[in-house]
Amino acid sequence: MQKSTRSLLTSVLTSVSTSVLVLGFTASLASAQKPLSPPADTSVTINGKKISIHYSAPSMRGRKIFGDLEGYGRVWRTGANEATVLDTAADLNIAGLKVPKGKYSLFTFLDPNQWQLIVNKQTGMSGLDYDQTQDLGRVKMTMSKPAAPIETFKISLESAGGNKGKLTLAWENTVASAPFTVE
Repeated sequence: MQKSTRSLLTSVLTSVSTSVLVLGFTASLASAQKPLSPPADTSVTINGKKISIHYSAPSMRGRKIFGDLEGYGRVWRTGANEATVLDTAADLNIAGLKVPKGKYSLFTFLDPNQWQLIVNKQTGMSGLDYDQTQDLGRVKMTMSKPAAPIETFKISLESAGGNKGKLTLAWENTVASAPFTVE
């Protein structure tokens, strides 16, 4: 093999090896940075008005959640990471609580028998920065048990016909929901 061909071949192999190493490192770094509680969204459009919720969705990962990791008798951030945000293009009535169109943070008061959904006027803060003086109000939620444990926390918004909808929180062995109407 001629010296120039050997030099060219060595250069190409070095370049390919470097590219493979860089791609492997980048893929490894990307998988290492995958959040444990990834961002999630839910939305529904009722009477032409969009209602959406942005949250982070933690998973059980073998842990007992309610009554242990998230103790009863206290306020929970309703998800993970940043505070969960309700963004509504319409005035709402959530189980009797009047919520003017706009953005709000959602928290939940945890009780083994009766959860309360908390609509808070502050937004853009950590889920740990709850300030009760900023509450728009609280509503009792309807409680039920899922058929099987729910691994990853999920919030859902769904239409219930006409101007009605339902907001549901589901995780581990608990499903909590509250009806709402678009006004």
